[in-house]
Amino acid sequence: MKIYTRTGDAGDTSLFDGTRVRKDDARVDAYGDIDELNAWLGLVRSSLDDPEIDGALATIQRDLFAVGAALADPTDKIAARVTKASVTGADVARLEQLIDRLEQELDPLRRFILAGGSPPGASLHVARAVCRRAERRIVSLQPSADAIVLRYVNRLSDLLFVLARAVNKRARVTEVEW
Repeated sequence: MKIYTRTGDAGDTSLFDGTRVRKDDARVDAYGDIDELNAWLGLVRSSLDDPEIDGALATIQRDLFAVGAALADPTDKIAARVTKASVTGADVARLEQLIDRLEQELDPLRRFILAGGSPPGASLHVARAVCRRAERRIVSLQPSADAIVLRYVNRLSDLLFVLARAVNKRARVTEVEW
């Protein structure tokens, strides 16, 4: 497989169903934000020394490929034949369980906190902001994205916030309240 195809040289690209759209199409923006989020999680993992969180992030990175595939497939051409190209309610539940487990080790929030902390913690805060942007773009799509994709991305942004706090706490970095 060649890395370049030249098919996008005029500013358009193909969705999974073969439809050609401009590269600034809302759907391309949405899965581009998911791709950016995935890259941020890779950056976090490169500076993280926590096997539990690293494993969770690796699973999330795989999930994000499925989210991107779902967004690039508005007519469900691929989802039915490739099970790894989907997220499910069980994936959302997995995120919720991790949030609940991590929150047990965190002090309750009393105020807003400033993003920052250790390098992986600060990067997780950026990832959370990118995730929220992706969520806003997904909400705007027509035809609408699958509801489970939106639930997954919404819950993921919550998890990324909790992960940033947990990583910083484990690194003994004090949160700065606003």
